[in-house]
Amino acid sequence: MSAFDLNELRAILRQMGDTDQADLDGDIEHMGFGDLGYDSLALLELCSQVERRYGVQISDDAVLDMPTPARAVTYINSLLTAKAGA
Repeated sequence: MSAFDLNELRAILRQMGDTDQADLDGDIEHMGFGDLGYDSLALLELCSQVERRYGVQISDDAVLDMPTPARAVTYINSLLTAKAGA
């Protein structure tokens, strides 16, 4: 499986709806999800979408490890790497 990247994250956020939140095509990597208009419930939905698409388990507390899109991509890739190594 290829690595999860910012474009994959953008696609999931767009499919979640509320595309008026922020310009997802801009330089969003280091912006906080709150600054992009996504609250904690939206992050839980993001985690749920990733779980379904990629077959990984993400705890509800993981949103604390993903304050920005860049950190979310890194965190999700660490889960995918661990899954591949299992």
